[in-house]
Amino acid sequence: MKSKGIYANIFELNLAIIFISTSGVLGRYIDLPVPMIIFPRAFIAGIFLFLYCKIKGVKFKIETKDRLSVLVGGFLLGAHWITYFYALKLSNVAVGMLSLYTFPVITTILEPIILKSKFLFIHFVLGVMVLFGVYLLTQNISFESEYFKGICLGVFSAFCFSVRNIMLKAKVNNYNQSVLMFSQLAVISVFTFPMLIFFDDSNLIEYLPTTLLLALLTTAIGHTLFVYSLRNFSTASASLISSLQPIYGIVLAVFFLREYPSLMTALGGVVIISTVVIESLRIKMTSQKEL
Repeated sequence: MKSKGIYANIFELNLAIIFISTSGVLGRYIDLPVPMIIFPRAFIAGIFLFLYCKIKGVKFKIETKDRLSVLVGGFLLGAHWITYFYALKLSNVAVGMLSLYTFPVITTILEPIILKSKFLFIHFVLGVMVLFGVYLLTQNISFESEYFKGICLGVFSAFCFSVRNIMLKAKVNNYNQSVLMFSQLAVISVFTFPMLIFFDDSNLIEYLPTTLLLALLTTAIGHTLFVYSLRNFSTASASLISSLQPIYGIVLAVFFLREYPSLMTALGGVVIISTVVIESLRIKMTSQKEL
C-alpha cells in the first residue's frame, strides 16, 4: 500500500468519526425520551440508505448463513444507541462519550477470541492508555450521583458496540456496506417501534430537524463510512483511531452547548490523542514493510 493510500484511509476513518461524534451534542440537545430519538433516527436513516442502494442498483440479499449475524448485529447496535443516549442524558457529552470509549479496550480483548486473529501486545498497551485517559477525564465524578449510572450505561454501550463491530468485520468484505447498515437499521426500527406507545411525543415536531440531522449525517453517512473503513483496518486499529471521537464531541459541545472541559478532561484528551498518533504511525510503518 502506498503512503497516499494510508493517509487517505486514515482521513476517511477520521471523517466518519467526526460525523459520528455529532451524536453527543445532538443526543444532549434533543429533549425527547430516548426511544423517541432512536426510532426516527433508525427509520429515517434506513429510508435514506434504501433509496441510495436502489439508485446504485445494489442488491439487498443477505445469505441465509449470515442473516443471524446481521440480526444480532442490528440488535447490538440498537442496544448501543439506547444505552449511550441514556448515558448522555444522565451525565454530559464528555462523560457519556468517554465512558463509551472503553470500547477499544474491550475490542482488543475480544477480537482475538472471537475472530481467532493474532493478538498484538501493542493494542493491549494502547487500550490501557485509552482507559487511563478515560480515568483522567472522569476521576472527579461522585459515584453516588447519576453520573455513575451514566458511566455504567456508557461502558455497557461500549461492550455492545465492540461485539457488533467484531461481528461485522467478518462480513464486511462479502456485502455492500450500505446494505449491512440498512439491514441493521431495519432491525432497530422493528424492535424500537413498539416502545413509542409508552412515551410522550409532544416535542417530536419541534426537534424533527435535529432528529433528521442525527439520522442522515450521524447515522446514514457516519456509520456507513465507519463500516466501510473496516476494510482497511483491523477492528482494533479502527477502534483505537476512533478514540478521537470524544475529543471531537467535546469540541462540538463547547461550541454548541457551552459545556467546557476541565483541566483533567484536557489531560485525558492528550493521552487519548497520543494513542491515536501511535496507532496511525504503526499502521504506516507496517504497510511500508509490506511493500
